[in-house]
Amino acid sequence: MPHAPQILTVTLNPALDLSARCDRVAPGPKLRLEGLVAEPGGGGVNVSRAIRALGGESCALVAWGGATGAQHRALLESAGVKVIALDQPGDTRQSLTVTDAQGQQFRFVLPGPDWTADMESRAIDTITAAAAEAPPDAPVVLSGSQPPRVGADFPHRLAAALGPGRLMVDTSGAALTRLVTAPNPEAMPMVLRMDQAESETLAGGALADTEASLKLAADMVDRGVAQVVVLARGAEGSVLAARDMRLDCRPPPVEVRSKVGAGDSFTAGFALELARSGDLARALRHGTAAAAAAVMTDGSQLCTGEASAGILPRCTLRAHAPAAQA
Repeated sequence: MPHAPQILTVTLNPALDLSARCDRVAPGPKLRLEGLVAEPGGGGVNVSRAIRALGGESCALVAWGGATGAQHRALLESAGVKVIALDQPGDTRQSLTVTDAQGQQFRFVLPGPDWTADMESRAIDTITAAAAEAPPDAPVVLSGSQPPRVGADFPHRLAAALGPGRLMVDTSGAALTRLVTAPNPEAMPMVLRMDQAESETLAGGALADTEASLKLAADMVDRGVAQVVVLARGAEGSVLAARDMRLDCRPPPVEVRSKVGAGDSFTAGFALELARSGDLARALRHGTAAAAAAVMTDGSQLCTGEASAGILPRCTLRAHAPAAQA
């Protein structure tokens, strides 16, 4: 297998992810939790952890603060992930996932510390300096939510600073809306990925089938939102649009235990294979396999390399004619 340039992941708003079990979640009485587990979370952090599970290498650039940030960093380093620290004001946030006896999950997420404009500029300088140490074809993956008060144009500013063909974005909220509704062709990401719920919100309604998702993704490419747009479709896999390319990839049926971590696992598989081969179709298949492997795990666990490798040959990749030729 060809060696991949080391991938840089970026997490501006990490979370110390706490998970526990409870017989029943109901208002009123105190709820006694059992089986508490603490894991280092946040979009880019999870992508780095999944890349390691898939046999790849990455360096995680993470904004940390306070005692919770120190605990988060220690957990991530103990997992064998290389890190670059970006000091942030306040304390790193926490999240809590509670699973009841019926398997229902209740997820509580705090917003994270406020940032200043100076912090944004310092973050961009730190990210671009770290990216300059990597090979020019190594992807930079900006994943996860942004801290409060970070400008919605941060992904555009970072893409401009990094230059074309480097930045992959998997974000949410105002930053995602800004990317899609106010595209900047001179500062667009190389890849933009979003979940099904996010794409349907931006579309203003349900995307009934693969063709509907492909049409939306291709429209975003045409408008200069990103060079490549990937939209997830849940159990139906994902679609990809680029200039003169429309693909969809479906995983085989698998037993779904938890959907948490599927998106980050997809991004990890996609980025790792793109770094290795530069082939978008192969990257889509690897991302699809990693996402399917993730939903087979409990709680917030990510994909495993063994499960992903077993699923990969059973993922079905289809090419679609561009809209003008359909």
